[in-house]
Amino acid sequence: MFSRFFGHKPEEDPNKKDQQARQEQAKQEQARHDEGQAEQRFNFLRRTRQIFNRINETVEVNDTIDDNLWDDLEEQLLAADVGPKTSEWLIEHLRKRAAAENMRSGKQVQRALREELVSLLGKPYPLRFSKQSPISVFLIIGVNGSGKTTSAAKLAHLLTTQGHKVLLAAADTFRAAAIDQLKVWGERVNVPVISQNPGSDPGAVVFDALQAAQTRGYDVVIIDTAGRLHTKYNLMEELKKINKIVQRFVPDGPHELLIVIDATTGQNALLQARKFAEDVGLTGVIVTKMDSTAKGGFAFSVVDDLGVPIKFLGTGEKVGDIAPFEPQSFVAALFAHD
Repeated sequence: MFSRFFGHKPEEDPNKKDQQARQEQAKQEQARHDEGQAEQRFNFLRRTRQIFNRINETVEVNDTIDDNLWDDLEEQLLAADVGPKTSEWLIEHLRKRAAAENMRSGKQVQRALREELVSLLGKPYPLRFSKQSPISVFLIIGVNGSGKTTSAAKLAHLLTTQGHKVLLAAADTFRAAAIDQLKVWGERVNVPVISQNPGSDPGAVVFDALQAAQTRGYDVVIIDTAGRLHTKYNLMEELKKINKIVQRFVPDGPHELLIVIDATTGQNALLQARKFAEDVGLTGVIVTKMDSTAKGGFAFSVVDDLGVPIKFLGTGEKVGDIAPFEPQSFVAALFAHD
């Protein structure tokens, strides 16, 4: 009983040790459960997950922290199209964390990587609805072929299932195909589409749509805008004109300016998105075709580079294949074992 006076460490309470072991086991079981749930919900990520599973294999084969581990991790991040800039930042940040936290194993680094990826994506950001007006206005922009018009229709369907009364505006009047495509989708999702003839003034379409929303009691107007005009100046002027018209009806609008990015084009699409972000300002991103690529890591460079959150993922070709973006579940699904 005098051991404490002579610098001897008291024996650890076996009950406390057992309790800690049970808590650790419970955490691991919960993590496995979360991964399983995430894997089911994000099954469309299976191609990207194959690459992230190589990170799991890397730390299992080489469970020591050395230059080989860092090189392998960076190689896998680049393979998943996380991007050079974001990958380099992650590796540098992880090196500092490993030193500061006295990490001893590759598995510790992997857990830290997952934490950093979630942190990079930020918290979930729901759509912003008007607090002043009965009508909320969402502008959808993006280059042709990105899935812009389809995403506008899918978003309309999703909001309809949530109890909103939605109207679509076909303001991409420079492409006859875009007007026709939105009309077809409007019929599929049972959402009315306000349109004019190809080549008409997009501002006039927006005016008609907002007037119709006021008259008929719609609470959401989604505007499918031009993907690309002849010059950047024309695009900017067109968006400014649309903004002015929106604000005549809804002073605090538009409430969202969402850019649609095709994940299959990876870093190339990011260059285009960066130009939009610089020119018009963005509130969020819809990433499409995530089911068709192994480049799902592209999501991290999107947020890191553009500085705006991902709000939705396009997950397939069906009407309901659009999902609100949940960073924690997304990362858990990437690291889930196939």
